[in-house]
Amino acid sequence: MSETRDGALAENTYIIRPNFQHKFKTAIAKECIQNVLKEELAGKEYNPEDIPGLTKFLSETIKDKLKEMGWDRYKLVVQVVIGEQRGEGVKMAARCFWDADTDNYAQDIYMNESLFCVAAAFGSFYY
Repeated sequence: MSETRDGALAENTYIIRPNFQHKFKTAIAKECIQNVLKEELAGKEYNPEDIPGLTKFLSETIKDKLKEMGWDRYKLVVQVVIGEQRGEGVKMAARCFWDADTDNYAQDIYMNESLFCVAAAFGSFYY
């Protein structure tokens, strides 16, 4: 038995695969990311001094919203990149070592006249 955050004892579940209802669903996660980016970045101008704090705030907000979705046994990692919109191309890539049956990711892109933002959320099932 292990102890939970509130001090209560929890029984071991021995679950090695999530039920279909509890799998990390990319469509739901993408919609959540999209909503956060639209709410927080609407009307924002690119300012290099504000970007570090803004990326941290966005990643924490996205992670908190995803945790509310009920993916309890998932380790969530959120990456947010913001850049200035100059008409140049940007390529991004990510590599992960995971179980293709249980783990997945979702991403969304937000752009306005001043900036672009790429947010990716990775859900890895915690065995």
